[in-house]
Amino acid sequence: MHGLLLPLILVVVVALIFDYINGFHDTANAIATVVSTGVLPIRTAVLLAATLNFGGALLGTAVAGTIGKGLLHPSVVTQVVVLSALLGATAWNLITWYFGIPSSSSHALVGGLVGAGIARASRSAVQGAGLVRIIEGLIVSPLVGFIIAFLVMIAIFWIARRARPARMNRAFRRLQMVSAGLMAVAHGSNDAQKTMGIITMSLVAYGAIPGGHEKFAVPLWVVIACATAMAAGTAAGGVRIIKTMGTKIIDLKPIHGFAAETSAAITILTGSFLGMPVSTTHVITGCIMGAGASQRVSAVRWGVTTRIFYAWILTIPVSAVVSWLCYQALHIPLGE
Repeated sequence: MHGLLLPLILVVVVALIFDYINGFHDTANAIATVVSTGVLPIRTAVLLAATLNFGGALLGTAVAGTIGKGLLHPSVVTQVVVLSALLGATAWNLITWYFGIPSSSSHALVGGLVGAGIARASRSAVQGAGLVRIIEGLIVSPLVGFIIAFLVMIAIFWIARRARPARMNRAFRRLQMVSAGLMAVAHGSNDAQKTMGIITMSLVAYGAIPGGHEKFAVPLWVVIACATAMAAGTAAGGVRIIKTMGTKIIDLKPIHGFAAETSAAITILTGSFLGMPVSTTHVITGCIMGAGASQRVSAVRWGVTTRIFYAWILTIPVSAVVSWLCYQALHIPLGE
């Protein structure tokens, strides 16, 4: 066996585990609102989200390219660097899932790559412009989602201002099934690509991609494997986080769920088209807050959102530190 083949195999296995965990960690992104408003039972919603997550993951690879070649300098990317980044991100995902905190798998992965890269080659390992672009996308997208959801709710209230509440509720219960499906597609289109980028990064470092970094292209088997892993994780569900997002931020009704999901799907699909790795967790949370705030500011339970905000702030640095420690522990045993 080639000396670098074992670390490559470990990277692929751990990356798919990360993708699986991302699936059940972020199931709530697509279905929290549709479950909490009583439109669908949780098992039906989970299976629907899993199927559409798989389809969304097949829509493109622009985000994979941003993660795979836009964050770390190619000269510092090794199997141990990528493996350490994945371990750090996975550890944080599991911790936040256990406590029911909707943190960002995207932030965790970015923090992991930065920490592992710095462990190998100090700060020169990180492409400054690429890191700034990624972080800008991660920060701006929830704010954009908040504004869009706020405006969508205002528009709905104005258009339906003379409609009877019972009729509106029935209509939006049906419409929410469509918006939840669109959100699941959007989630797959962005989040699965991040793992595709990680695996392809390792394949480039191993020399398995013709043309190397200059012709960065995601192999078809990587696309299918990542789509399958995420769909399987989604099917496993994420009840803890569904409860936080669906019941603890605001008291959701079908109209709020429709506005939040539609706004989030628009924001995430735009990011996927532009090759921007956005946090689906942050975006849908921002949209839920925007939908609630359009009714009245006090409708949002700001104490819960403060707890979520702290998790957002901590994710990148904590993941970076854990990945840095992983690299220190692994680079000698794995022969780097």
